[in-house]
Order: sequence, then structure tokens, then C-alpha cells
Amino acid sequence: MGRTREAGCVAAGVVIGAGACYCVYKLTWGRDENEKILDEDEESMDTSETGVETVKGAKANVGAGSGAKLHGDSKVKPEVSLGLENCPGVKEKVHSGSHSGGGLEAKAKALFNMLKEQASTKAGKGVRMGIISGNRTLAPSLPCPGGRGGGCHPTRSGSRAGGKANGKSKGKARSKSTRAPATTWPVRRGKFNFPYKIDDILSAPDLQKVLNILERTNDPFIQEVALVTLGNNAAYSFNQNAIRELGGVPIIAKLIKTKDPIIREKTYNALNNLSVNAENQGKIKTYISQVCDDTMVCRLDSAVQMAGLRLLTNMTVTNHYQHLLSYSFPDFFALLFLGNHFTKIQIMKLIINFTENPAMTRELVSCKVPSELISLFNKEWDREILLNILTLFENINDNIKSEGLASSRKEFSRSSLFFLFKESGVCVKKIKALANHNDLVVKVKVLKVLTKL
Repeated sequence: MGRTREAGCVAAGVVIGAGACYCVYKLTWGRDENEKILDEDEESMDTSETGVETVKGAKANVGAGSGAKLHGDSKVKPEVSLGLENCPGVKEKVHSGSHSGGGLEAKAKALFNMLKEQASTKAGKGVRMGIISGNRTLAPSLPCPGGRGGGCHPTRSGSRAGGKANGKSKGKARSKSTRAPATTWPVRRGKFNFPYKIDDILSAPDLQKVLNILERTNDPFIQEVALVTLGNNAAYSFNQNAIRELGGVPIIAKLIKTKDPIIREKTYNALNNLSVNAENQGKIKTYISQVCDDTMVCRLDSAVQMAGLRLLTNMTVTNHYQHLLSYSFPDFFALLFLGNHFTKIQIMKLIINFTENPAMTRELVSCKVPSELISLFNKEWDREILLNILTLFENINDNIKSEGLASSRKEFSRSSLFFLFKESGVCVKKIKALANHNDLVVKVKVLKVLTKL
């Protein structure tokens, strides 16, 4: 069995080798023979002038193998010598063939074969012919290395290699994309390792480092992280004092002027936590008018507006700085009518702070308010809004009595808060209608207000 298997392997190898040789013959030698037969048939039908055209065809094939650009009406001898400068034998045959008429077909066939061999040899060695430039330059718009695809993107300085076999002009080569990739990466994400976590409770030296970073950077991402870190630490009383003593209030407050709404929101949040401390309020009061103006003009119901309203509410818990915001009373009531549910609640908390200071009553009731404000006394509103608007009405009614403003009704216009709450009688009717409210807490509040009328 062993010898039989060996004999079978040898036979199989012989068959495979014979097949491979036959394929090589058909792809190379067989194709050459077919081309020779076709050439013989064409040459037998042509004159001596036709023989010159055959040389042109040979020259054209050389150009096709090397990627050269051909000119249709040029002479034969210069074109052949251009491509085959190192083949004097070919030149001699061309000259002899052009002078003698006999044996032209055989000489043309020999010339064709030699040209074809020369072309295939040079193409195998990568030699370019004619005016093709082999220089490669890096495209200025692409990086090297590290571009997409993991390498450089070269471009040719000359025309594209590999012309068509008919020798026609290739025309304009396709231009590669000149779109430049992004050369600079944004710094907002992951380019800076912040030394602390935003929820870390920091000591005074660490707070100083964060303040230094915040003061020196212009990167919005770093500013946001630093502000959140400072705001979280300002929730603790010992850090509220530390940030103020380190000069942190002006450093934080300078970012109120930034155009980035996220930065302004984080700034207001940090100042809001710091404003719980009475001494910090004395530092923040310098910026309270600027905060108020920005809160009124920023996008309605936005996070920046809510953060600004919270800061203003904290700053007006005491009576020390309320007079700084009295010029904004009409804006507060307009926002109370226009804002959404959360904005209404926050602005009412702010106005209630003013109503609890009798000294602010005259300025408060004399401001102009929209008549639609009366719609807040409808029973469709939820408990929180109804309780706040009833508290606001109750405080104003009490202050009008205590300040003796009821006898000075001629001082107030028909569009004033005094006329809407006291003189029109519409508010009293709305409040009486709430006496049958389904919510017990609201019903008790309504009864309390009605007993004071």
C-alpha cells in the first residue's frame, strides 16, 4: 500500500504541474502567437505605408505599458527613440526597414516583438517613460502619520500612471479632496485632569488651588467643574467662611458676565450657597443688580433664570438689600404672569420676601402689574401656587393697613397693584370662590385671609 500511495502522489504532482504549464502557455506564449497571426493577416493586406502604422501601434503599446501620454500626428522615428534610447539595435532595424522595400513584413514583425519585450521588461522594473514624473509629495491637508487609515496619503506630482492601450489622452486627472481635517481638538472634554472630584470636601489650601485654576483658565469645561466644586463646598458653613477669606467671591462673581449660559448658571448656584452666610451677602450685594438684570432678560423659564431667581430670593430674606431691587418690581410681576409653574413659584417666593418688609410696601403696591395676574386666584391651580398667591395678598393687605395707605388711594393708578388687590374688588370675589376648594389646606388659608378683610 505504501508504494501505491507514493505512485499516486507522483502522478498527481505530474498532472498538476502539466496543468500549470498549460495555463502559463495560454496566458503568455499562446496570446503572443494569436497576436502574431492577427498582425500577419493585417500586414498582408496593407502597403508599405501600412507598415509604418504598425510601428505606431507598437509604439502606442509601449506607451500604454508605461503610462506615457501620446501625440497622434508625431513622426515614427523620434517617438520610438524616445521610449527606447538604450536599444540601438531597434533603431538600426527601423532605419533599414524604411529604406528597403523587400522583407518589410518580417522586419516589422521582428520590430514588434522586440518592442513588446522591451516594454514588458521596463514595466516589470517600474520604469516610467516620457514626461511622467515619479516624485510623490505629501498632501498638505492630510496628517502623516496617524491619519485615517493609519498612514500617509501621497499624491503624484505628474499625471496618473497607466494610460489606456489605445494611446489616447487621459484628460484631467481626478483631483483629490482638499478638505482639511480638524487640526485642533476642543479642550472641553478630557484634556485636563481636574485635581479633585466635584463632591470632595476640600480644605482651605485645596480651595485656594481651585480658585487659582478658576481665575486663570478660560476653558468653559474647567470653569464649569471648578464652579460646581466650589458650589458643593459652599454648602458647608466652614467652607463658606474659607472661600470668602480666600477672596473667592470676586473670582466667582466675575463669571456673571460670561456669555455661556451653563457657566452663568453654575456661578449663580455657587453664589447662592455662599449667600446663606450673612457676611458673604455683604460681598455679593455688589453684584446683585447685575444678577437681577441678567435674570430678567435671559431666556424665559431657563435654568439660568431659575438659578438667578434662587440667588435673589436668598439675598432678600433679610431687609438689608431689598432696596437694591425695588426698580425691578414691574419685571417681577410680569415674569409671574408669563413664567411656567416653577418660575411662578420661585418668583412668588421672591415677592413674598418684599411683602414681609413693611418699609417696601409703598413701592411695591404702586408698581404697574398686568391685569391678567388675577387669574392666579382660580381654583385650577395647584396647592402650592394658590397658597403662595394667598400669602402674597394677605401680607400686602396687612401692610396697607399698618402703613395707613388705604386713605392714600388717590396716589395709585388704576394699573397699580394697589388698585388690583384693594380697590377693584375682583380679588375678594376670587378669594371667596376658593372657600369651597377641595384641598383642606387651601380652604383653611382662604378662611384666614377672609377674616382679615
